[in-house]
Amino acid sequence: MSTNTTHAQDLVLTRLIDAPAATLYRCWTDPELMKQWFVPKPWTIARVELDLRPGGGSLVVMRDPEGKEYPNAGVYLEVVPERKLVFTDAYTTGWVPTEKPFMTAIVTFEPEGEGGRQTRYTAIARHWTEETRKQHEAMGFHTGWGICADQLAALAATL
Repeated sequence: MSTNTTHAQDLVLTRLIDAPAATLYRCWTDPELMKQWFVPKPWTIARVELDLRPGGGSLVVMRDPEGKEYPNAGVYLEVVPERKLVFTDAYTTGWVPTEKPFMTAIVTFEPEGEGGRQTRYTAIARHWTEETRKQHEAMGFHTGWGICADQLAALAATL
């Protein structure tokens, strides 16, 4: 698989994780596993619904420590089992446009090391505008997505 080309509106997180690509992909595609790592603690995930196919919808409902819920709906644009997921909030199921798209996520799982025991994990948040990229960065993209990557690695080590 070729390396993703980055753009001016991208925020990028890359990690070498001690787990096979298949395991990390499973953590991204199994709703019960996603609930365990997808937001920085003490936030939680209240609900996950995934239809893993191009055009399939996704819904991830985040819950803050006070119990307020934040639904995040989107659609998958590309699904390459154990290698790549691309999804966006620009559409929901049935290609219905959303009012204010924020980003498209490109997540890749590149096997590395002897026998693919490690994975080069890359998560790109590609924003529609410079303003939304700066907003996401100010919200703590690097810290928050970094914490989630640590939680993902810790969960993958138990599987």
